Amino acid sequence: MEYRTHSEQETEALGEKLAGSLRPRTVLAFTGDLGAGKTAFIRGLARGLGVTDRVTSPTFTIVNEYEGDPLPLFHFDMYRLTSSEELFDIGWEDYLHRGGVCAVEWSENVADALDGAVSVDIRRGSGDNDRIITIEGGMEP
Repeated sequence: MEYRTHSEQETEALGEKLAGSLRPRTVLAFTGDLGAGKTAFIRGLARGLGVTDRVTSPTFTIVNEYEGDPLPLFHFDMYRLTSSEELFDIGWEDYLHRGGVCAVEWSENVADALDGAVSVDIRRGSGDNDRIITIEGGMEP
């Protein structure tokens, strides 16, 4: 399903709406250019999951954990990883077994470890704030 947003707030709102359809152990595999809006979408997703903490990109920490209600959110940034082996080294399977939602930015770097993930691709549109967001894999906001 393809969606178009025209501001950061609309991108966040779409993420918040998607959160209502998520179940424990859902993996969201994000792709898109640097600055396309992946973290903005995940901020909205976090809000929809009941996260009250400030959500930031985990570029240097690899993963940020947020307690939500009803589900926790594990926000990964795979930009600095070069293989899925490195993902397993940081405890990927442990995060899956904890029953939260795993949102994985730069998922293409570890694609072979993300079978069955919901794909969320975010691209720039024609205007500065326009985004084209494609969600595939059974989840719809």
